[in-house]
Amino acid sequence: MDLLARAGSGGGPGAGSVLLVGLVVALVVAAIVVGRHRRDLGSSADRATYQTLHRASLAAPSLREGLTASGAGRSARHLRALLGVAAVALVDANGQTLAWDGAGSRHEKEAAEHAQHVLRTGRVEVLRERDLACDDPSCPVRTAVVAPIVSDGSVVGALAAYERMTSAGLLRATDEVANWVSSQVELAELDRERTRSMEAELRALRAQISPHFVYNSLAAIASFVRTDPEHARELLLEFADFTRYAFRAGGEFTTLADELRNTERYLTLEKARFGDRLEVRLRVAPEVLQVALPYLAVQPLVENAVRHGLRDVPGTGHITLAAEDAGTHAVISVEDDGVGSDPEVVRRALAGESDAGSVGLSNVDARLRQVFGDDHGLVVETAPGAGMRVTFRVPKFAPGVRAQ
Repeated sequence: MDLLARAGSGGGPGAGSVLLVGLVVALVVAAIVVGRHRRDLGSSADRATYQTLHRASLAAPSLREGLTASGAGRSARHLRALLGVAAVALVDANGQTLAWDGAGSRHEKEAAEHAQHVLRTGRVEVLRERDLACDDPSCPVRTAVVAPIVSDGSVVGALAAYERMTSAGLLRATDEVANWVSSQVELAELDRERTRSMEAELRALRAQISPHFVYNSLAAIASFVRTDPEHARELLLEFADFTRYAFRAGGEFTTLADELRNTERYLTLEKARFGDRLEVRLRVAPEVLQVALPYLAVQPLVENAVRHGLRDVPGTGHITLAAEDAGTHAVISVEDDGVGSDPEVVRRALAGESDAGSVGLSNVDARLRQVFGDDHGLVVETAPGAGMRVTFRVPKFAPGVRAQ
């Protein structure tokens, strides 16, 4: 086979670049905090940088939920430690105080009012003692810096840092931390968009499962009703289990074992139709059976091999389904000895420029890249008359990927 066809990189900034921005911002904040006391880059600066990054890492998971009351409540204390102030507050775009952490809790009910101008203008504001009336001489909440939290160009909230006195360093640090919080909130929105996109992709894939396969499967079952009723009943159960799995309402990930089991159901139904014209070989390493991967990632590739690779092949067609252990990854491949395809046609299909009769390929490729990154898309080896081999890699462990 003389071609490797791979889908191109997705457009727009990836999560990795946003996280890199977050780390740079955290380092800037560390430099600002340390810079209040000294300008050297000795061990105290190194320790301050480490502490800043550590506190940012503690706040990040809660902020990745988006700007919610629960996430804000858990992250507020880490943000306060990050800034080294008496208190912090997080306010949403509707002017609701989501969280307060630190001293002067009597001022919590005023936080929403303190953030109003920032929510309207999107500009950092400094509040003086006259703006924060307090009759308690021991209260450290005397001034505040309020900075906007922005997502996709819109102000979605505000971060307020309260202290006894405001300095230029605190002003800059609060603004930088608010920018970092904004990046985490944007990542949360990207996660939600990814989920919505994957749900849409799955609906498209399920729509593909309908007319031809259903009709052909039921026709094959019907052909055995009189000649072999027991076999017909077995096929009907396989068909019921296949459709139940394909249209399940569960999560977006499953185990490779479940994917292979459902693929075997599909092949059982197809062999009932093709008979001896379809031969299937399985080569699966037990070590990778519990690897999590996107639901309906394997069966569509096998279906593509049956429908397009073997459809016009005289005699017996062969499909090899393999799942191999490759250290930190599992490598899954589907290979047929059918008619093959023009490499350029496959490339256009994977790039979404043409369905080319291979909706399953582009669908699986898009979902793999959404979950694991562009390096984990489909690799297709094919040429006219030379069959086709489709391969992809999935990490054995990936953050946020759990079978359900």
